[in-house]
Amino acid sequence: MDRILAVSDSVVIAVDPASVYAAVSDVTRMGEWSSENTGATVTGGRTGAQVGLEFEGTNKRGGVGWVTRCTVTVADPGERFAFRVEAIGVRVPRIRGRVASWDYLFEAADGGTLVTETWTDNRRWPRLLVRAFDWAATGGSTFAEFQKGNIRRTLKKLKTVMEAG
Repeated sequence: MDRILAVSDSVVIAVDPASVYAAVSDVTRMGEWSSENTGATVTGGRTGAQVGLEFEGTNKRGGVGWVTRCTVTVADPGERFAFRVEAIGVRVPRIRGRVASWDYLFEAADGGTLVTETWTDNRRWPRLLVRAFDWAATGGSTFAEFQKGNIRRTLKKLKTVMEAG
């Protein structure tokens, strides 16, 4: 079976694209709607959503926590926001390498914004190692299957938060 390297899902949110973009691109707010992210701290001296902005995200799944180092790769207000995960670790993101990319598209739709969230697996590990790691980290599924559920839950919560004002 070929590995699925990207999954995405979409939701319409009854808020304008600029407002949804502003919320999602404020990485310090990601924990408000993410299934696993519990917050982020901007590093590297830059501020605001811009290409090159670096941040560390704290994450938790069950009783396991980890930290990621990320860099913003696209920051087009009201249209697209993306970042890549470049390092990971338990307390400090020490293990460097390709991990994943996250991409958010914002399109005007009747009554609001169509938001599409995409996760891309950037790992270039041997197939056997990927299978073993994914099974252990997700409780028996592939990361693509697992992230599809995470994206669905994240978009649902984003919609709830944004529409509540």
